[in-house]
Amino acid sequence: MTGSGRTLLGFDYGTQQIGVAVGQELTGTSTPLATLSCRNETPDWDAITRLIEEWRPAALVVGVPLIMDGTEQAMTQAARRFARRLEGRYRLPVHLADERLTSVEAGR
Repeated sequence: MTGSGRTLLGFDYGTQQIGVAVGQELTGTSTPLATLSCRNETPDWDAITRLIEEWRPAALVVGVPLIMDGTEQAMTQAARRFARRLEGRYRLPVHLADERLTSVEAGR
């Protein structure tokens, strides 16, 4: 998987907003793409569909927020549920990414 030229779309799920980034495996880079609104904790599926049609990703990545000791929280389950819905709707592989320390890493 790593080292190929695949394009990925990454999602940072929230109940009010979803951050979306596009990533490229070959270069190992990602770029912020959009912030989508949620209404009543429901994603803007039309906007997600447009992004998937535009970028034609090989796979999707959803960040999973965990507490530092690895335990789950309410948002962990919500992010997992969102990932399952993405997989069901778009029939693309969906990978879960541990979000612990990503803010620290991004700051570097």
